[in-house]
Amino acid sequence: MSLTDTSLHSNCSAMSDVLSRIGDKWSVMVVGMLSRNGTLRFNELKRMINGVSQRMLTLTLRNLERDGLVSRTIYPEVPPRVEYSLTQLGKTLQGPINALWDWSAEHHHSIVEARAIYDQRQTSVEAAEPRKIAYARGQ
Repeated sequence: MSLTDTSLHSNCSAMSDVLSRIGDKWSVMVVGMLSRNGTLRFNELKRMINGVSQRMLTLTLRNLERDGLVSRTIYPEVPPRVEYSLTQLGKTLQGPINALWDWSAEHHHSIVEARAIYDQRQTSVEAAEPRKIAYARGQ
């Protein structure tokens, strides 16, 4: 393996490590919401992020905090108030995440159409292959 190959391997490994955190949909949603809305409380985030469970949001916030992307501030009140915000490192993701959000909004309709075309084509292909069905039945 050459020096260049080793360097590429290291870069891929580092990218994989980072992208495994920031590349999942819940992390993207949390960073996006904090980017667009500033500091938020847990239940505000939960209401804004459609479909996220309490457990998944908790895990996502913990992991983002662990990676230094989100800060968690606890206020000594009754009941306790906890707020989440992007750290300086987390704020460096604002541009890429906002670009991804904008791209998703702009192209969502095209992707839904492409999926429908693909699914229709797959259904047609499966219907045109009776031998697979006959073989599965032992004929």
